[in-house]
Amino acid sequence: MSLVLGLLSHTLSRVLRYSGLRRGCHAPRRRAMEQDKALEVYDIIRTIRDPEKPNTLEELEVVTESCVKVNEIGEDEYLVVIRFTPTVPHCSLATLIGNLILDCLQIFLLVKVPYSYF
Repeated sequence: MSLVLGLLSHTLSRVLRYSGLRRGCHAPRRRAMEQDKALEVYDIIRTIRDPEKPNTLEELEVVTESCVKVNEIGEDEYLVVIRFTPTVPHCSLATLIGNLILDCLQIFLLVKVPYSYF
């Protein structure tokens, strides 16, 4: 699980770095940028379909806007935390959902970010 979280953090850092949003100079502006980046990540992951149901993670409230937090930890480096709630507490597919989120973000990077950035 820690490997998945590490890959997810690395992938999300790249998504945010190359998203086109720039770092703010002042604290209120910085918070606004972090919120914009969190919404961007949420927009990417909200349409992922649940592995067992025909609904999206957003429709099932597995992910919500408030579950994505972004904090700037350095110049063009971000800590992204995504907390998702499986539909049942004993969900055996929770790891798969985490992997789906990671895969979705990696595909976003491959499509949106020029190869020269890697």
